[in-house]
Amino acid sequence: MNSSFFKGAVREIVDATGRLALAGTLGWQDVRARYRRSSVGAFWLTISMGVVIGTIGIVFGQIFKSPMEQFLPFLAIGLILWNFISTVITEGCSGFIAAEAVIKQLPIPLPVHIFRMIWRNLIILAHNIVIFPLVLLVMQKPLHWVALLSIPGLAVVVLNLTWGALLMSTVCARYRDIPQIITSALQIVFYLTPIMWLPHLLPQRAGAYIVDANPFYHLIEIVRAPLLGETPQLENWLVSGVMCIVGWAVTLMFYGRYRRRIAYWL
Repeated sequence: MNSSFFKGAVREIVDATGRLALAGTLGWQDVRARYRRSSVGAFWLTISMGVVIGTIGIVFGQIFKSPMEQFLPFLAIGLILWNFISTVITEGCSGFIAAEAVIKQLPIPLPVHIFRMIWRNLIILAHNIVIFPLVLLVMQKPLHWVALLSIPGLAVVVLNLTWGALLMSTVCARYRDIPQIITSALQIVFYLTPIMWLPHLLPQRAGAYIVDANPFYHLIEIVRAPLLGETPQLENWLVSGVMCIVGWAVTLMFYGRYRRRIAYWL
């Protein structure tokens, strides 16, 4: 029985990947509709993110007495990636709920709605990432060839976020209080993740608990470290890879078992 759940979920995921063009088109429409009749468009997000990075960089750079040429690029890419990750998770909680009308009317594979949401946020990430080279330019820091490692790193992050969003969408379709819990938990995780503070500022023992045991740190680091001219540690890749494999296995089993009930829960 468990094998049939797993196979059914895999089959539906494969069917949904065959509709990536549809998910991409819907994702573009979401972004365009959100900023319709705006002269700047989605770049309002870039402007807003740039102001936040500049303000926090000046304030917290002084508080932690960190060199600005080191702290500001670290903060910029960290905030941009965290905004992407946290938004995908929170919107993933309502992925099926937001698509209720479509789910009840059209026989589209349910993961298409997750792919649509992730593509929409990848577009927003592409707008925000423009800030990072500008920060490097202001700080007169070069972009090294090791930055290319951020591409497979981002792919691993997206794979992890996809299973997380699919799992959360399924659970939250049944239990509507969970999105509020997830939102509150993410606020706590944000302060426990090295985004506004440098990891070396922590004592060694505290760092082992707060940083090394934090899966969000490893996901961010496999993208952030190459962009800062550093090679991610093997531990970062291992944690992110194992989380991806185990997460997909659990999600496929869970989604395969309850996917036929989602339309009734909605």
